[in-house]
Formats: sequence, structure tokens, C-alpha cells
Amino acid sequence: MKRLVFATNNQGKVNEIKQILGEGYEVLSLKDLDIDVDIVEDGKTFEENAIIKAKAICEETGEMVLADDSGFEVDYLNGEPGIYSARYLGEDTPYEIKNAKILERCKDAKDEERGARFVCVIACAFPDGTVKTTKGVIEGKLAYEPAGTHGFGYDPIFYHPESGCTTGELLPEDKNKISHRGIALRKMVDVLKKG
Repeated sequence: MKRLVFATNNQGKVNEIKQILGEGYEVLSLKDLDIDVDIVEDGKTFEENAIIKAKAICEETGEMVLADDSGFEVDYLNGEPGIYSARYLGEDTPYEIKNAKILERCKDAKDEERGARFVCVIACAFPDGTVKTTKGVIEGKLAYEPAGTHGFGYDPIFYHPESGCTTGELLPEDKNKISHRGIALRKMVDVLKKG
């Protein structure tokens, strides 16, 4: 079994990653490794932030480390919350409140103005200092109201036209087939297999 250290404390992400990778990978979070470091994510892009996290934990553990930075972009809000998705309205603010605020701010947006996407960049930092990145994007629309109890974060307000529902309404295994994190992670697995 391949051991993968994933630089996150978000259990929702860890579960999603385990489901996407399937058997053959032991995915360990920072909590699993009892690592409590304060990483300053001061990058200006998803890629910069993912690299910052991966390198910091790689230096801490001496192991190959994967990290992701992902977020929700709404066209009507000029790409907000973007790289600040996790910290939007404060890091400890429940997503029900974040989602309600975004919907409120976009209440006058017409259908064609409601373009939205999930973006994920995964960085892999190696002990020799090498870093590789992959990116996944899923396009859709900002929903008019929250729907669904699956997933986490902004899933209830992201409408995926091809699925005919929000990603919050998709079963985890169906969401993982199309998700931004799933796309980026599968690309990274290909990179690691070649590498």
C-alpha cells in the first residue's frame, strides 16, 4: 500500500481523496500524523498556495506530500470568493452562512451572469525539492437556492448542468467522477506513476 501524506485537516477532503484514489493508497492527514503547523497561505493563486502547503509539510515530515488549494469562483462576483473560499466571511463561519451571503449578493444576477466554477490545484512536493502541480476545473452555474446534503462547502449552491443538479445533490461516488479535485487528483496519480 502506497502511503500518501495529504496536507489538510479537512476530513471532507480526506474522505473524498480516499474515495477517488481507491484501494492501494493509505491517505494520511495532518491530524493523523499529529502535525500542527500554522502555514501562511499568502500566495496570489491556487497554485502558489498549494505549493506553499506541500513544501511546508514536506520539510516537516521529510516525505512526499500532496496539498491542494481549491475554491469556488462566481463570475458575477468577479471570481470571488476564489482563493479566499475557505476564509470567506471568516474561517470558522459555517458554510450555510457563506452560501446564503453569496446567494444574497447575486440575487439580481440573471441566468447568463451566474457562471461559476470549482477550481483545484494539487501540488506534490518531493524530499529532493522537486514540486509538480496539476489542475482540475468544473464549470457550472451559481444555483438560485441551496440544494442537497452531500458533499461539503459550496456544493449546495453549485449547479452542474450536465448532472441536472447541484454537486450537493450528487452521491459522493458520482461527484468524485466529475469534481475539480477528482480531475486534479487523477492527473497527479498519472504524474506520480510516470515519475
